[in-house]
Order: sequence, then C-alpha cells, then structure tokens
Amino acid sequence: MRSPDPAALADQLRGVLEPVVLEAGLEIDAVEVRTAGRRHAVKLVVDLPESSPATGIDLDVIARLSRTAAAELDPHEHLIEGSYTLEVTSPGVDRPLTRPRHWQRNFLRLARITLTGGDTLEARIGRAGDDRVEVAVPGRKPELREIAYADVEHAQVQIEFKPAPAGEAALLGAGEGSTDSANEENR
Repeated sequence: MRSPDPAALADQLRGVLEPVVLEAGLEIDAVEVRTAGRRHAVKLVVDLPESSPATGIDLDVIARLSRTAAAELDPHEHLIEGSYTLEVTSPGVDRPLTRPRHWQRNFLRLARITLTGGDTLEARIGRAGDDRVEVAVPGRKPELREIAYADVEHAQVQIEFKPAPAGEAALLGAGEGSTDSANEENR
C-alpha cells in the first residue's frame, strides 16, 4: 500500500493531532510532512490561541505536547507507512505573516512585504485588522500606508537589534514611550 502524498497526509494528521493540541491550550499553525523513501518527518507547528495575551510558548509545554502527540500518533501509525520523526515546535521569526494574528503579534516590527504586483517594501507593522494592516514606510518623513492582506504575496518580519524609530512608532500610534508597552497591548 502506498502512502498518500505529503499534503494529504498532513491533512489527515492535523485531524488526529488537533484534539491534543487544543487540550494543551494551543492551536495548530501548520502540519508539514517531508518524505524520503519510507521515512517521514512530521513537523507540528503550534501557536498560542489568537485571544491569548502571552507572547510565547513555554518549552515545558512544547515538551509535554510532544510526548502527548507521539502517543496520539501511535494508534494511527497505519497513516504513516514506514518510520517517522515527530518535531513539535512553535513558529519562529522566519514564519511568513499569513494570518491577521501574525500581523497583530508583530506590532512595531519591521517587515519585508512583497505585493501581488511584484513591488517589495520594508515597512513597520502597525494596527492590523481582519482584512488589512497599517504600516509605516520608513524615510525622512515616514509615510502611513494601509495594505489589504489580499494584496500581499509574501511578508516576513526582519530581525532588528534596536527599537522602532520614534517617528515611525508615533505614526503607528505607539506614543513616545517604550515600544514594549505598545507590543504588550497588541498581543
């Protein structure tokens, strides 16, 4: 019997793993399956619920979920023919911004945004709604712009080692104080 393609297998595994992930107080961000011959690598990416004010997932929670998820997969090993490796992780900074909550959790972070027309810009993330986000485009005088998610082909947070410039933060409604308080308000 031949294994289903990785995308179909990922969908099946999502259904198996979702109850244990929800029981842990988390949400599935992605299930990815890579196949090499009869070996499979299953990557379960989990995140805090959208309504959660917390900023990250405790490593002990990830470790417990990893054991629980492995135990849940054991009775369903018929889905995964051959051996497999399970990796349970939280999203990293390299995760593309694909959902409104990704944008909301990255308030005041700099992002590289590729629009559907092919234009690319670096802009600071502001208030994010259900279908669009405000951004501040850096420059001598930062420009406020609103972008619909439907117009975004790809977006990813850029790593910075300094706080948001005061002019961009103020333009996005963060005020003149610390950007930490603004980040906490929007998580």
